[in-house]
Amino acid sequence: MTETTAAPGSPHALKRVIGRWTLLLFVVGDILGAGIYALVGKVAGEVGGALWLPFLVAFTLAALTATAYAELVGKYPRAAGAALYANKAFGLPFVTFIVAFAVLMSGITSASAAALAFGGAYLGEFVTVPVVVGALVFLALVTLVNFAGISESIKVNVVLTVIEAFGLLVIVAIGVYALLRGDGEPARALEFHPETGALLGVLGGTALAFYALLGFEDSVNLAEEAKNPPRDFPRALFGGLAVATVIYMAVAFTATTLVETETLVNSTGPLLEVVRVAGLAFPPKLFALIALLAVGNTALINMLMASRLVYGMAREGIVPRVFAAVHPRRSTPWAAILFTVAVAVVLVATGDVGGLADTTVLLLLCVFAMVNAAVLVLRRDRVEHGHFRAPSWMPALGAAVCLLLALPVTGRGAEVYLRAGLLLGIGAVLWFVNRLFLSGRDGDRSGSERQQSP
Repeated sequence: MTETTAAPGSPHALKRVIGRWTLLLFVVGDILGAGIYALVGKVAGEVGGALWLPFLVAFTLAALTATAYAELVGKYPRAAGAALYANKAFGLPFVTFIVAFAVLMSGITSASAAALAFGGAYLGEFVTVPVVVGALVFLALVTLVNFAGISESIKVNVVLTVIEAFGLLVIVAIGVYALLRGDGEPARALEFHPETGALLGVLGGTALAFYALLGFEDSVNLAEEAKNPPRDFPRALFGGLAVATVIYMAVAFTATTLVETETLVNSTGPLLEVVRVAGLAFPPKLFALIALLAVGNTALINMLMASRLVYGMAREGIVPRVFAAVHPRRSTPWAAILFTVAVAVVLVATGDVGGLADTTVLLLLCVFAMVNAAVLVLRRDRVEHGHFRAPSWMPALGAAVCLLLALPVTGRGAEVYLRAGLLLGIGAVLWFVNRLFLSGRDGDRSGSERQQSP
């Protein structure tokens, strides 16, 4: 295995320095975040006390798509993820662009959901302000960190990942302590009373729980810096999903055991309710601070990813080049940052946590369906090195499941589809405006060349 992804001596090569355990930690850290801190109550609203069930089903279904990613990363160990696979499989520039733009917009909707979660009950432990106001102030802070530079942002991200993992382990410890003392009502974890019926309730809860498990998609962008992606990435991916799911199910079981379902459903800070009733003393304000930092980490990761995607597209001439502007002192893509935060501000002002999380899930379910299809199409493309190969039925079933969960049968409201459609519509407009601009510029250049020719 070569040390870089480019030819020896290339100044643009990325060093292969990330080992299996580092990959595993990245996958776990990428999954843990705002999803579990903010959505436990929303999932409980779909199924009742057995809110651990949608997380288990979501993990099982996410694992199907993970097999497709594991094969494709091993086969094509390059950053770019779903857009790269769509381009290789179908070779249609617009389809490739829409896939990339869907990933981009899913990052912004995820950050917007995190911002609203930030402005809720967790912030309410310290100051009383309207949720939207708290969310907008929070977005301004994330934007400042993003603008400061990638080095500063990554350092903040590492610290916040450790903090958010600690917060979830606190909840698990509270659950273990409660079981040993005989506190709570474990039987509530078996109560199942969805308002829309058993099947639709599980589908609706699973569609929301998917939001908490979507982070693994970001890990494919480390492919170019992994020491041995064909061998290490599948193990890190499946191991990370398993670890994160165990933590999530333990947290969900603790929450439903110690807190009444109705209280979870109505709270904008559901895990804070667990801390308040816990027999194991833990300062609610300290946990609220941990939750705020965890939610902040989710937003920071997604806004970093979104702004860099816009910048990358602009640099390649895929969207208007104005978004490729870089600040002369901070060396950050300020135009792309302003564009992504402007979209986030509109989403925060017009949406809610559940709706924005559902929009994130909807966009990525469509991307996942495309990835599952791509892995089957690309079986015709052989590579010389060995790599993980998914059993064909798994990505095939994964594609079908993703399409099913993307349907209104899950109880997803019309406003979610409208929001997702409008966001993708922004991308389509940027694409066609840029194509027209480039065509006009090329035409002018050709005309000028004709005039200068003898």
